[in-house]
Amino acid sequence: ICDTSSLADTDILSVSSLDRSHHWPEVFDIPKFSVDVEYRLHQGNLLYLRDETCLKVTKELKHDILEKIAETMYAFKVYPTKQDFESVAKALVQAHPCLTESGSPSGWDGWKNSLKFKMGNYRTKMRQLGRLDVSINAGKRGKHTTNGDPPNKDIKKPRKGEINYLPEYPEGMDDHNLEGACQILVNEMMKTKPNGSLVKKKMDVTFALRRKEVVQDKPAMSQMVHRWPALFTENQVYCEFTRVVGKNLRDSFFGALDDIAPKLIDLFRKKKGLTSQLLAELLRQTKICSGVTDEDSYSQISVGLLCVDQEHPQHNPSKVVIILEGSVVMDDLTSLPQAFCLLFDLIYALHLDYPKGMKNTFYLFSR
Repeated sequence: ICDTSSLADTDILSVSSLDRSHHWPEVFDIPKFSVDVEYRLHQGNLLYLRDETCLKVTKELKHDILEKIAETMYAFKVYPTKQDFESVAKALVQAHPCLTESGSPSGWDGWKNSLKFKMGNYRTKMRQLGRLDVSINAGKRGKHTTNGDPPNKDIKKPRKGEINYLPEYPEGMDDHNLEGACQILVNEMMKTKPNGSLVKKKMDVTFALRRKEVVQDKPAMSQMVHRWPALFTENQVYCEFTRVVGKNLRDSFFGALDDIAPKLIDLFRKKKGLTSQLLAELLRQTKICSGVTDEDSYSQISVGLLCVDQEHPQHNPSKVVIILEGSVVMDDLTSLPQAFCLLFDLIYALHLDYPKGMKNTFYLFSR
């Protein structure tokens, strides 16, 4: 499968179907509240600076503060972590010292707990409004679930680094409009030389529909290749990762690989005993084939890279093939590092699980 559009296109993405464009900040900035709340906090901060008198927070004031912060947090993450809640609570007290809790060792433990409850309530509010990223988990929490499964089973959450897990449809678009755009893509990819600009535009617009399918419906890989052929071109693989994660992996992957590869090789050579045995087992799980053409030989491979050459395919393969669910999804790739980068992108793009035998390897690269 070859790519026909410029690789530079990966740097310019339409945001028509993207909900989020920023990752969780290293330092969380407390948002501005309403005029009344800001005035009361300002007065409280002055008193605290004078004699460390903490503000008596009314129920109404606390609601307004938590509601605004929950809205801001949701703009970054639907399901913040414990560390996220702690960083926000700490930032709130640092920005408004009058909110310090005198009976708390940290001064903000109560705010952290309140934020957790408020965030749950805010997700419920968003679910009632039909937001896809939370409505997909409707009925899976609480004592009684809608389908009889144990509570909290199979909760769908973004993978590490994903900022557009289940975005909303572009404004003014519905299933009918997006299906039409999908069909235009299929027709365009049947041409000898597809229009790269048109492909990119329609892939941007249909991103929300595609994410809904891969996360909610989990179609077979053969169906995805047939329905979204443009997704399996090199340029669009990079673009899709950028849509999901908000970063261009290609720009950083090879630099990071050059940095850590010599260190890993040196480490592997020095290891003995159990660690050496584990590394040997990992190598045995790596399948290298010479001149393979029989599809039955890889039909049982869920995720894999096929290096094809007559001699020493692992060192200098004539081509590398990406296999997903027993199907070749990309072929004629020129190098193993390139193929691994694209495989990593596809795992995010298609919402796939990491290969069981190499989970730690993929976790390492995800960092």
